Amino acid sequence: MSALKDRIADGSLARLGLLDAAGIDQCADVVAQAEAANLETIRVLFTDQHGILRGKTIVASALPSLFANGIAAPSTLLLKDTSHRTVFPVWQADGAVAGGMRGAGDILMVPDPATFRILPWSPHSAWLLCDLADGAGGMSPFCTRGILRKSVEELAAQGRALVVGLEVEFHVFRKLDPKLDHASATMPGQPAQTENLSQGYQFLTETEYDALEPVMDDLRRTCAGLGLPIRSMEIEMGPSQFEFTFDPADPMTHADNMVMLRTAVKQVCARQGLHATFMCKPNLPNAVASGWHLHQSLIDVQTGMNLFQAKEYALTFECSGWIAGLLAHAAESCLLSTPTVNGYKRYQPHQLAPNRIVWGRDNRGAMIRVLTKPDDPASRIENRVAEPAANPYLFFASQIVAGMNGIAQQMQAPKAVEDPYDADAAPLPGSLLAAINAFEGSPLYRMAWGDGFVDYLCKIRRAEWDRYHLTVSQWEQQEYFGLY
Repeated sequence: MSALKDRIADGSLARLGLLDAAGIDQCADVVAQAEAANLETIRVLFTDQHGILRGKTIVASALPSLFANGIAAPSTLLLKDTSHRTVFPVWQADGAVAGGMRGAGDILMVPDPATFRILPWSPHSAWLLCDLADGAGGMSPFCTRGILRKSVEELAAQGRALVVGLEVEFHVFRKLDPKLDHASATMPGQPAQTENLSQGYQFLTETEYDALEPVMDDLRRTCAGLGLPIRSMEIEMGPSQFEFTFDPADPMTHADNMVMLRTAVKQVCARQGLHATFMCKPNLPNAVASGWHLHQSLIDVQTGMNLFQAKEYALTFECSGWIAGLLAHAAESCLLSTPTVNGYKRYQPHQLAPNRIVWGRDNRGAMIRVLTKPDDPASRIENRVAEPAANPYLFFASQIVAGMNGIAQQMQAPKAVEDPYDADAAPLPGSLLAAINAFEGSPLYRMAWGDGFVDYLCKIRRAEWDRYHLTVSQWEQQEYFGLY
């Protein structure tokens, strides 16, 4: 073990200051765990701008070298939209390329030993999540894990910490045709043809749960095997629609958990001939949109006190400011909570999804649902705005940035509403383009994350919007082909 630690300590990551003594000990422990489990491969991954895990797979014997020196990956992985097209001119001598990443050079993946997970469905393999750095050891400004870490540290400097709890909806279908014929290998590929596992519209019924229990059990055991703190597995309203909830944790832990959950669910289901999707609103007959509800409470680091807990029904100063900040910056934050074209089709009235920027007490139609009671240590708020496809690091960081701003500016939450769909309040953005424009013009995010990141993310999302609105739709064909 001593020789192993010396080898890691002599590597470039330690020399660049990316690995301290405690980290070296953790790395050595992971190597020992891998050897004890007879692992064959390690999947070395980072979360890209879309919240998708990307990376390389190494043999287990290469693990000490990974911890010593990291591993390189093409920087173009940071420059792609959701079709996997590189949207920056990396091969041109001129033209703006984010972060100077011209010529498809390398980025450095820096493994975090705390994220090591042996895969329950592939026990000869394991996951390791990474941060991103440049060759000189500077953390990449486009590393979304790093962006969340910075926000958490800024909140900690104020003596506060955020605690979050997850409620995540998704669909699991039976796969009829994976669309692996040559003609379907488009970019992106043609979607699989599926059918429901259940007819749906039996919200929280016991019989429906029993019918889906084999799939629920596999996914629950997978979550437990990965160390994800799963609390409940629920039958949602729509056909083949599930909801998983998780115990509270700190933002970084749950951001890691969210990307692991999405990836694990998709992989486990695929091995069983099923198709799992966290797409917000699949274009399938009778499908119901999926949401992602984020519970939040603010903690005093010194005392452990929940700063949203009051002696009466009135909001505390911190709770009122936090809510006011989330509402004030809701439109510009939507690019982070709802980053796809599809997600904006969920913002419909009377569908248990928000469509206006309001808060209400225990009201599932409001964007912010407040669940505070006198002397209740579980007092919290629930932001119901996000879609399950959001990058969790950016979504959580946006809550910290907006909430801190509300407290710092001594904002006060407006009056609660009981009629969230009819309230005289600003609507949420109606499209991805509206959200891009709001984020692009946000002084708050430009101050928090820099012009470079804001412009970078807007370019990627605008490329997706352009592909969407320039595609001739079935609606246009039906509307105009016969008329003119």
